[in-house]
Amino acid sequence: MIRLLRHHALFALTFVSVVTATPLLAAQNKAVEATVASPVTGPVAGTKVTEPYVRMMAREAYFWAWPMANIFNRRQTFKNLPEPGLMGGIVPVAPINRLSMLSDYIDPAERLVACPNQDVVYGAGSIALDIEPVVLQVPDFNGRFWVYQVVDLRSDSFAELGKMYNTQPGFYLLVGPDWNGKVPPGIRRVYRARTNTGFVIPRVFQDDTAADRQAVQPALAGIDMYPLSQYDGKAKRRDWNKQPKFPAQAAEGNAETKWVDPEKFFDELPALLKDAKPLPGEEARYGQMAALAAIAKADPQLRAAMIDEAKKADSEVIDPLLQFRNYGLQLPNYWSTVSNGAAFGTDYFTRTAVARSNIFVNQQKETKYFYQDLDENGLRLNGQYGYSVTFAKGKLPPVKGFWSLTLYNEQHFFAPNELKRYSIGTKNKSLQTNPDGSLTIYVQSESPGKDKESNWLPSPKGAEFSLYIRAYWPQADALDGDWTPPAVVKTN
Repeated sequence: MIRLLRHHALFALTFVSVVTATPLLAAQNKAVEATVASPVTGPVAGTKVTEPYVRMMAREAYFWAWPMANIFNRRQTFKNLPEPGLMGGIVPVAPINRLSMLSDYIDPAERLVACPNQDVVYGAGSIALDIEPVVLQVPDFNGRFWVYQVVDLRSDSFAELGKMYNTQPGFYLLVGPDWNGKVPPGIRRVYRARTNTGFVIPRVFQDDTAADRQAVQPALAGIDMYPLSQYDGKAKRRDWNKQPKFPAQAAEGNAETKWVDPEKFFDELPALLKDAKPLPGEEARYGQMAALAAIAKADPQLRAAMIDEAKKADSEVIDPLLQFRNYGLQLPNYWSTVSNGAAFGTDYFTRTAVARSNIFVNQQKETKYFYQDLDENGLRLNGQYGYSVTFAKGKLPPVKGFWSLTLYNEQHFFAPNELKRYSIGTKNKSLQTNPDGSLTIYVQSESPGKDKESNWLPSPKGAEFSLYIRAYWPQADALDGDWTPPAVVKTN
């Protein structure tokens, strides 16, 4: 009986303690919630700042937003075109939310995008999803390798369309981050972008033969992109051989078209910040960038200092990133690569480095890239010397799609040569293997001899150059580092 009373007393005491503590705990929780919910303040508008501080922030802003300005200005440049066509008669360009396709390999004279390749037939088009969603047409490629690259303002991919995804023929819809309209019947899948501005680049494999140039045409005719308002559920077909030709852009030497201008950058910055909403953790950065843009608008003297600093950043920080050896994951024999192509997120250095040297790379599972500026001894590749690249038997780039080795000049464009050959790989049907089953590519300015010319990749005489391996639809050993390219061996 006594034990029972004690038990009841203990229960009562515990109950009273809990009841008494509940308001106290609730009050404490409210205090914690209030602390967590309190806003984090950013720069106060109108605060006087020093020129050294503004210069420091300007340099960072310019580097950080350089890839976004690059893609944004492509949209601005082509927005008023009357229809899809060929700039200078050779480069596919189109008005906003439209697409232009080539019907053969890209011409060596193009300068709109560094590191083109002659393994695929390209298309290109800027998207502006704030104006309207767009429809992408996917035809039946009949087993041929293909992939559509679809990237946002940050050059990050947001759609998976290609042979490696077993994408089916049909219609696919690209929408902006805030779109909440009705998806019409017949659309297979909707892809939502983080930003409203982006870029689309179809790539379709083509053998280096006259027969395959003809065979690929029916598939090319079914590729298209257009605003949702023009969608009627019926596949459109176009003869991409019949496109208007537009005047070429004014050239600045042999380098890539200059898409980012320090003089205009701080005027464009507010539009970039508005379009590309902050990624998680970027809110404070955006506050600082918005304050910087406001200062540039309000104070001509500080604006001039920002522009001056952006010009310095252009030459001192960004231009050196044209050279592959200055960034990336370092591999044996001085090759390098990146592991987050088209998925850069907050890796700002790699994002800008790739944008400067070879913008519009595919996702890793679509294409693995390997870069080379140096020979096996770490010396700069130069056309005054001869080199060889030998893939051991069974050690070609491991792919489910195809591979190529491309040579670029010092500006990352094709080096003119009599053979008109700029890459070697799966597309070439006359490659000769060695008696032991290995494959040697001869990289030199002069012919290695008639018996070896099928394996000759011509280099520019007395000029620096780079080599570049693409492994389309790479196998696991290309992705995890079990396979890396062989050394570039100096032969004379």
